[in-house]
Amino acid sequence: MLIPIDQVLDKASAIAWRRQLETAPWQDGKLTAGTQAVQVKANQQLAADNGLAITLGNTLLRTLGANPLFLSAALPKKIFPPKFNRYQHGGHYGLHVDNAIMHLPDKQMLRTDLSATLFLSEPDDYEGGELVIESQYGAQEVKLEAGDLLLYPSTSLHEVKPVTAGARICAFFWVESLVRDSQQREMLFDLDQSIQALTLERGSSDHEVRRLSGVYHNLVRSWAEA
Repeated sequence: MLIPIDQVLDKASAIAWRRQLETAPWQDGKLTAGTQAVQVKANQQLAADNGLAITLGNTLLRTLGANPLFLSAALPKKIFPPKFNRYQHGGHYGLHVDNAIMHLPDKQMLRTDLSATLFLSEPDDYEGGELVIESQYGAQEVKLEAGDLLLYPSTSLHEVKPVTAGARICAFFWVESLVRDSQQREMLFDLDQSIQALTLERGSSDHEVRRLSGVYHNLVRSWAEA
């Protein structure tokens, strides 16, 4: 399931971030590519220890921690520190699947259940650069507004099409969810969204709302890996 989350960053913040990143010390993205990815990866990234990347990444994590839609969809247990990339001059990332296990800075391991891309460039700022994700319904092309985020299964084959003009700047990261099974996670997301809608319509003290909330939390209790 592909879940777009609008305005994780407001327009002003997205512009400010982009301006700072435009003059950042970018390096070849192949430096962080694995054995297979290095064959299809042609972009630029900020080093993991870059001060700007750390500052913006921590701000993004705090923002996500207060975003109800992200929390509902991801049910995050661990989040890999956000990274930043830039595609320009034909830069692209060929069809690939993200690594199943990532090593966090504190040496812990993270299982990649969900991948996320936060768009920082406006769609009109560059040509090409679509994020293409293979799904059971065929290839889905995504090019969101600056400040919007896309959450999608890390198990998906995906690619970034060549950027033929302008520059595409994004943040990206991975999530280990409390609920490993993608179908269970999707059912919980749908149930939670319905509960939120019914709460607005009927109020939190409504009997059916309370009963559905109980079902939701008992399912989380049964399926979560805390």
